Amino acid sequence: MALNYKKLGEFLRLTDERNSDLSITNLQGVSISKQFIPSIANIIGTDLSSYKIVRKGQFAYGPVTSRNGDKVSIALLESDDCIISSSYLSFEVVDKTKLDPEYLMLWFMRPEFDRYARFMSNGSAREIFDWECMCGVELPVPSIEEQRKIVHDYKIIAYRIKLLKKINENLEKQVNIIFKSMFLNDKTVFDKTLCLGDLVKIIDNRGKTPPYTDNYTPYPLLEIASLRTEGRIITYKNCEKFVTKETYENWFRAGHPKENDILISTVGSLAEMKLFKGTKGAIAQNIVGLRCEDNLLPFYLYQYLLNKQNDLIAYDRGSVQASIKVSQVINYQIGIPSKKSLFEFSDMAKKFTQTIFNNTMEMESLINMKKYILSKIVKEVA
Repeated sequence: MALNYKKLGEFLRLTDERNSDLSITNLQGVSISKQFIPSIANIIGTDLSSYKIVRKGQFAYGPVTSRNGDKVSIALLESDDCIISSSYLSFEVVDKTKLDPEYLMLWFMRPEFDRYARFMSNGSAREIFDWECMCGVELPVPSIEEQRKIVHDYKIIAYRIKLLKKINENLEKQVNIIFKSMFLNDKTVFDKTLCLGDLVKIIDNRGKTPPYTDNYTPYPLLEIASLRTEGRIITYKNCEKFVTKETYENWFRAGHPKENDILISTVGSLAEMKLFKGTKGAIAQNIVGLRCEDNLLPFYLYQYLLNKQNDLIAYDRGSVQASIKVSQVINYQIGIPSKKSLFEFSDMAKKFTQTIFNNTMEMESLINMKKYILSKIVKEVA
C-alpha cells in the first residue's frame, strides 16, 4: 500500500447519542444508494428514546452486508438532524481540517469500497462489516485543499445532473398537460377512430435471444431495464448487453428501431414505453417497436398510449409471467384528431423531446465524469 494511504481509524470516532428527551421525531433509514431515506417503519406507540441521533455532518451505516445487493448502506447526513435505528452504527470525523467528510463519502461511494467491505465481512448467519473492519479501511488522504477541490468538482457535476433532470421532468409534465388539454378533456376533437394496427408497422424480433456480450460495443441490446425508467427517452446507461456489428447487421429479422419509433414491453413489466432516439440499438426479447406510417403521429401516439397504459396492461394473458399479445394490442382503438391539431401538438412535442434527449445524453456523459472523479481519487493521490 502506498505511503500516503492511511487507516480510517486515525480519523473517526463512534457516536452514540440517544434521543432520550424525544426532541427528534424525524426517523430515517440508510439505503444501498448511500442516502438517508424516510423510514417506512410504523412508529405509532413506539418509544423513540432509545433511537440514535445523527447530527448534520455525521455518518451512519448498516454493518450487516449479507442480502444487501453486495452494497454497504452508508450515508453522510447533509440535512437536518434525524434519528435512526440502534441497529445502525453512527460515527463522525474527529478533525475536519485533516479529513473532509464529503471527501470521505466519495470514497464510500466507490464500487471498490463495496467490494472490499463485502470481502471483509464475516459471520455465519449474517455477514457483518463491523467497526473494527471500518477502522481498518485504508484510503489516500491528500491535503485538505486537494480533498475539497475533488469534492467541489464532483458537486458541480452532481448539481448539473440534478438541474437537467429537473428540466426534463418539467418538460415531460408540460407535454402531458398540453396533450390532455388538447385531446383527452374533449372527446369531440377526434375526427375518427382507428385500430393501432392501422397506424403502425410492428418491429418484432422476439422468439430467440441473439448472441451478445457484456463488453461494450456501439450496438446496445435494448431490454426492459432501459424502458422501465422515468421519461420518454431510453435509458442507455441501463443497457448491460451488446451485440457485435455482424450480429447487428445480420441477426435481427425485422430490422432495428428508427428515429421516433415507439418501443413497448410485452412481457414482465407490461406496457413500459419509450421513444427511440439515437442511431443504433437492437430489440429482441420482450419488446416490440411501433413505427408510424404518418410522420405526424409518433409523438401523439406515444402520449396517447402512455395515458392509456392501464388499458394495455389489462390485456395481460400471462399465467406464470405477465404478458400481452401483440395481436390483441394492435386492435386497440385510437382516437385521431384533425391534421391541424396533430401538427400543432407534434411540432411542440418534437421540440420538447429533442431537448429532453439532448439533456439525457448530457446527463449520461456527466455520470461517466462522476465515475471518473471517483476513480481519480486513487490515481492522483497514490
